[in-house]
Amino acid sequence: MKIRTRRPIAAAAAAASIALVMSGCSGSDSSETTTEQGFPETITLAAIPAENSSDLKASYDPLIKLLEKETGSKVEFVQASDYAGVVEGMIADNVDLAFFGPFAYVVAGINGAKITPIGAVIKDEGTQPGYQSYGLARSEEANINGLKDFAGKKVCFVDPGSTSGFLYPSAGLIEAGVIKSGSETDISAAMSPIYAGGHDSSALAIANGDCDAGFAFDTMVDKTMIEKGDLKPGQLKTVWKSEMIAGSVFAANDSLGTEAIDKLKKVFADKANVTNFEAEGFCEGDACRITDERAWGVVPVNDSDYDGVRHVCDVTGSEKCKG
Repeated sequence: MKIRTRRPIAAAAAAASIALVMSGCSGSDSSETTTEQGFPETITLAAIPAENSSDLKASYDPLIKLLEKETGSKVEFVQASDYAGVVEGMIADNVDLAFFGPFAYVVAGINGAKITPIGAVIKDEGTQPGYQSYGLARSEEANINGLKDFAGKKVCFVDPGSTSGFLYPSAGLIEAGVIKSGSETDISAAMSPIYAGGHDSSALAIANGDCDAGFAFDTMVDKTMIEKGDLKPGQLKTVWKSEMIAGSVFAANDSLGTEAIDKLKKVFADKANVTNFEAEGFCEGDACRITDERAWGVVPVNDSDYDGVRHVCDVTGSEKCKG
């Protein structure tokens, strides 16, 4: 095991990621024994939950089985507590693969993480990667019908590092004239922000009246929570939709090496999907959908596909976008 020197993003990020950094000692190392396929004996895969989940790993099980078969490695899954933890783990070279929201992916690069996008998730076969942020309110709330009505209200965001739960909502609030910039100071001056920690928690807080309005990503509200019985159809109304956001992405630590990364790109593009998972006997039915975005599979993606997120960073002036 290599001894790594940590390079903190900030004190708060370092504190949030201690558990991930300490547990990620199995990250890749050129001096470690490699498998016949050219991968380290152990690959560390990190992610954070988009919803409150005590067993996020279950939604990655088909992918983990695929990776172990294709790489010959043992895949160690790490559930981090927040976006900063995954970014810090990657920068500290204790994480080999990570599933990032678009904002977290961009922030990781801004802060010095040497990473390569492997593939973005898609909702269903044949669709394009991407999703939208929703501005939400209770259906019976007659006084909230757009982002301008969020001023002075208790507003639920997800996490300051969330793409659809903070960054794009900030841009929308700027466009609506509610705030001047995406700084947490400006947001706090215009409304009472509450950081729910998960997209489902944000939506539930709105439904329960703990927040007057707030944000969550599209399929969490339209599909996942309704299927689980956490929300009733029509319980919330969508008063704003963002532009399409680049899809959440799997990224590899460049320390794995170009050859290994190219192999991973092919594995993800060709085999990381429901059809192949079922054919391999890894799972059945809905259990084959991966990540807590319940994705059908993964398609190729380029770093330039996230330039739209970088533009929103420029528009909002978010502190999180700065190295």
